[in-house]
Amino acid sequence: MEASSGGGGSEEKGMFEYFGWVYHLGLNSIGHEYCHLRFLFIRGKYVSLYKRDPHQNPGIKPIRQGVIGPTLMVEELGRRKVNNGDFYVIRFYNRLDETKKGEVACATAGEAQRWMEAFEHAKNQAEHELSIGVSARDRLNQETEINLEAHRPRVRRYASGLRKLIRIGQGPETLLRLSSKVFGSSDGFEGDTGDAFDAHQWKCVRTMSGIRIFEDITSHKNGKGVLAKSVGVIDATVDSVFEVFLNTDRRKRYEWDMLMGDLELVESYDGHYDVVYGTYDPKYLTRWHSKRDFIFSRQWFHAQDGTYTILQFPAIHKKKPPRLGYRRTKINPSTWEIRNLNTPMGSNLPRCLVTHTLEIHSTNWHRWKNSQCTKFEKSIPYALLCQVAGLKEYIGANPALHQQDTVTVVHSNISSISLSRAEYENAEVQDEFYDAISSESSTSDEEGDEDGDLENKDGKVKLKNISWAIAALPLKRTSALNLCKELDAGVSPIQIDANDFHGSLRKGNDDNDTNCWTSPSGEGFKIRGKNYLKDNSKVVGGDPLLKLVAVDWLTVDKPLDKVALHGRSMVQSEAGKKLPFILVFNLQVPAKPNYSLVLYYASERPINKDSLLAKFLDGDDMFRDSRFKLIPSIVEGYWMVKRAVGTKACLLGKAVTCKYFRQDNFLEIDVDIGSSSVARSVVGLVLGYVTSLVVDLAILIEAKEESDLPEYILGTVRLNRVRLESAVPFEV
Repeated sequence: MEASSGGGGSEEKGMFEYFGWVYHLGLNSIGHEYCHLRFLFIRGKYVSLYKRDPHQNPGIKPIRQGVIGPTLMVEELGRRKVNNGDFYVIRFYNRLDETKKGEVACATAGEAQRWMEAFEHAKNQAEHELSIGVSARDRLNQETEINLEAHRPRVRRYASGLRKLIRIGQGPETLLRLSSKVFGSSDGFEGDTGDAFDAHQWKCVRTMSGIRIFEDITSHKNGKGVLAKSVGVIDATVDSVFEVFLNTDRRKRYEWDMLMGDLELVESYDGHYDVVYGTYDPKYLTRWHSKRDFIFSRQWFHAQDGTYTILQFPAIHKKKPPRLGYRRTKINPSTWEIRNLNTPMGSNLPRCLVTHTLEIHSTNWHRWKNSQCTKFEKSIPYALLCQVAGLKEYIGANPALHQQDTVTVVHSNISSISLSRAEYENAEVQDEFYDAISSESSTSDEEGDEDGDLENKDGKVKLKNISWAIAALPLKRTSALNLCKELDAGVSPIQIDANDFHGSLRKGNDDNDTNCWTSPSGEGFKIRGKNYLKDNSKVVGGDPLLKLVAVDWLTVDKPLDKVALHGRSMVQSEAGKKLPFILVFNLQVPAKPNYSLVLYYASERPINKDSLLAKFLDGDDMFRDSRFKLIPSIVEGYWMVKRAVGTKACLLGKAVTCKYFRQDNFLEIDVDIGSSSVARSVVGLVLGYVTSLVVDLAILIEAKEESDLPEYILGTVRLNRVRLESAVPFEV
């Protein structure tokens, strides 16, 4: 809630003005329920309901208005599920005339309480005027009492000289994000840091030693055992925790790792991949096999937001053949994630969240989950889950690590980024995902007669009957607004017939098809909302601005640039030359042989010269590198691959080398994945499982300024179990 002072007249002293976003609930003329996001304004005893914020839209007229009388009754109805969202509902009615009533809903109980206080203040104002004398009573009778259930004439005047201004809530996106569970975080205990939705559903099954143990309840369905993880908060930087975890020194390891007795670094590759040999502590083994050794590989990635992801796989190595007296065993495949956490204001103490995820095939898991005393507590998987607790206690008991942390933060890789990078790149550690945003609807409720058209600034486009509803996804509204902003709405669109365009990879018929591509909507992705610069709010992605018309899956001898100029390219076809604009996205995949995945996106109208997209097309490479963003998502596939790829948006120009080629009616972006050893490593892992993967990608231009928001998705693609051998050789 925000409050500020203002000037006041003698009659209006002590009056308040309340405003904010609420949901208006009710029934339309044919008995259908509706749930519309509306801007509620209470001035003294006068109430108005708007479709948009009148502060940002001067001159807008309310769709409902009236006065609050002294017979108003306000009742809190508690929490209610409306259109799959949880709201706190307030009912108000006239105790002398129950036909005059209405309901509004808020995201939180606190906001509901503030609105009840606002209505009570308005009621007190009406009672105060009645106590003045007959003239006030006559004036009140001439005015119409507010009724949100049916139409009423508009009031004749408003209060003036309001003394106090009080804002309830932060905005429509905040209201939506707090109330809905439709797209809630699957990892709510961790904070939703990804930019795509994850199918895992984690349930806490045990807390111990300052950590929580979670189980993926969806993993039971595939019959492949249990996916579990331990989560703990450690008071140190991600760099310090990462260094402690990677250290194989025996003396240091003995202080926190109760499972792995001895570790030896066998070989290291590229600075982010190594092979380790070790032995287990005998107390976690049966008496028949008291000596066991293992070899595993560790592969780690450092994301743009500072998060470390470490993958651990069973491995073999010629330098470590089977050892006499030991039984060679395979470790459980597992991943570690070390992520920064926000610290309280005024605190310099670094904090990070450490998550250890692993596969468990033990039959004792379910028994241990329900009771304390089982054999599972003396098993290797249990000891692995406890490693997070060991790290937490070890670092907490070593003040030197905390002192080192304060220095490490200043000299970390993130802090030493060049000036050009710091100028364009914003850390996304604090990014949070918010469920949904407003949607455009043609619902014929009782407000339809009064709803005015919504015109944009140039007056060219009118959007009728806009309703904001939690259940409706923002696809159509987002697409319509971006059409106005990014494409030239003054030019008639052309009809894009998919049959006119052909690539070497065929378009799939449905999600069950394989070795093909489709173009999904943006529902599976999270992008920056209108209020992102104020509250880091993210919203569900809308329909892509550009249409995916063809995909080439090619094998090449060396990385292929400027594919759009080749005669066989879709861009050079007769149909391609007629398109207003084509975005060619060329992912150069390093392997043996090399591959190129070329995506062709087309627009139905020319690009608006004043749009963000136009700035990107005609800007310099530094600007493009700072804005071009990719969001990956493994929809179906092995969980380790999902963890390796992640769901976090990546500024491609900051991670790998991107080349831009602008000519005629197209822009080609050549992305050299092989320019980064980390990217090469991730792609190598993906290619090993590619025939069983369903991969979604979204490309967009990052919004960094108020005028760029909300973000929109440029294009999407779904690659459904693509076969490597289906790639077509490319001939120059």
